[in-house]
Amino acid sequence: MPAYIQAVSQLGEKIKLIQDADATGETALAYDEWRAKSGRMQMPGILKCFGARPDFLRQVLAFSDTIHFSEGHLSRRHKEMIATYVSFLNRCPY
Repeated sequence: MPAYIQAVSQLGEKIKLIQDADATGETALAYDEWRAKSGRMQMPGILKCFGARPDFLRQVLAFSDTIHFSEGHLSRRHKEMIATYVSFLNRCPY
Protein backbone atom coordinates (compact mmCIF):
# COMPACT_ATOMS: atom_id res chain seq x y z
CA MET A 1 0.00 0.00 0.00
CA PRO A 2 1.43 3.43 -0.91
CA ALA A 3 2.57 5.51 2.04
CA TYR A 4 0.12 8.35 1.38
CA ILE A 5 -2.83 5.95 1.45
CA GLN A 6 -1.54 4.31 4.61
CA ALA A 7 -1.20 7.77 6.23
CA VAL A 8 -4.78 8.66 5.34
CA SER A 9 -6.06 5.30 6.55
CA GLN A 10 -4.39 5.86 9.92
CA LEU A 11 -6.48 9.02 10.29
CA GLY A 12 -9.60 6.91 10.15
CA GLU A 13 -12.05 6.15 7.40
CA LYS A 14 -14.74 8.66 6.61
CA ILE A 15 -16.65 6.08 4.57
CA LYS A 16 -16.87 2.52 5.81
CA LEU A 17 -15.54 0.26 3.09
CA ILE A 18 -17.17 -3.15 2.86
CA GLN A 19 -14.25 -5.49 2.29
CA ASP A 20 -14.66 -8.50 -0.01
CA ALA A 21 -14.52 -11.00 2.87
CA ASP A 22 -17.04 -8.98 4.92
CA ALA A 23 -19.64 -8.51 2.19
CA THR A 24 -22.97 -10.21 2.77
CA GLY A 25 -26.38 -10.31 1.13
CA GLU A 26 -26.95 -7.98 -1.82
CA THR A 27 -23.51 -6.41 -1.42
CA ALA A 28 -21.81 -9.81 -1.72
CA LEU A 29 -23.95 -10.62 -4.75
CA ALA A 30 -23.07 -7.31 -6.45
CA TYR A 31 -19.37 -7.85 -5.67
CA ASP A 32 -19.52 -11.40 -7.08
CA GLU A 33 -21.23 -10.20 -10.27
CA TRP A 34 -18.64 -7.46 -10.74
CA ARG A 35 -15.75 -9.87 -10.21
CA ALA A 36 -17.24 -12.37 -12.67
CA LYS A 37 -17.77 -9.68 -15.28
CA SER A 38 -14.40 -7.97 -14.83
CA GLY A 39 -12.28 -11.08 -14.33
CA ARG A 40 -10.60 -9.44 -11.35
CA MET A 41 -10.33 -11.11 -7.96
CA GLN A 42 -10.85 -8.11 -5.64
CA MET A 43 -13.18 -5.16 -5.69
CA PRO A 44 -11.40 -1.82 -6.06
CA GLY A 45 -11.68 0.57 -3.12
CA ILE A 46 -13.49 3.13 -5.26
CA LEU A 47 -16.35 0.64 -5.60
CA LYS A 48 -16.18 -0.71 -2.03
CA CYS A 49 -17.18 2.72 -0.75
CA PHE A 50 -20.66 2.05 -2.21
CA GLY A 51 -20.93 -1.37 -0.55
CA ALA A 52 -23.18 -0.14 2.25
CA ARG A 53 -25.76 0.74 -0.42
CA PRO A 54 -25.85 -2.19 -2.85
CA ASP A 55 -28.76 -0.60 -4.72
CA PHE A 56 -26.62 2.46 -5.41
CA LEU A 57 -23.55 0.31 -6.12
CA ARG A 58 -25.47 -1.42 -8.90
CA GLN A 59 -26.40 1.97 -10.38
CA VAL A 60 -22.74 3.08 -10.25
CA LEU A 61 -21.67 -0.15 -11.97
CA ALA A 62 -24.31 0.26 -14.69
CA PHE A 63 -23.32 3.89 -15.24
CA SER A 64 -19.65 2.93 -15.39
CA ASP A 65 -20.36 0.19 -17.92
CA THR A 66 -22.28 2.66 -20.08
CA ILE A 67 -19.87 5.58 -19.87
CA HIS A 68 -16.46 4.03 -19.42
CA PHE A 69 -16.65 0.62 -20.99
CA SER A 70 -18.96 0.93 -23.96
CA GLU A 71 -17.66 1.37 -27.47
CA GLY A 72 -18.07 4.84 -28.90
CA HIS A 73 -15.80 7.55 -30.22
CA LEU A 74 -12.99 5.96 -28.20
CA SER A 75 -12.61 2.23 -27.80
CA ARG A 76 -12.68 0.64 -24.37
CA ARG A 77 -8.97 -0.03 -24.74
CA HIS A 78 -8.23 3.66 -25.25
CA LYS A 79 -10.47 4.67 -22.34
CA GLU A 80 -8.64 2.17 -20.10
CA MET A 81 -5.27 3.57 -21.19
CA ILE A 82 -6.39 7.13 -20.43
CA ALA A 83 -7.79 6.09 -17.04
CA THR A 84 -4.57 4.25 -16.19
CA TYR A 85 -2.44 7.25 -17.10
CA VAL A 86 -4.64 9.68 -15.13
CA SER A 87 -4.49 7.35 -12.11
CA PHE A 88 -0.70 7.25 -12.44
CA LEU A 89 -0.50 11.05 -12.59
CA ASN A 90 -2.70 11.30 -9.50
CA ARG A 91 -0.70 8.57 -7.71
CA CYS A 92 -3.95 6.66 -7.41
CA PRO A 93 -3.69 2.87 -6.89
CA TYR A 94 -6.84 2.02 -8.86
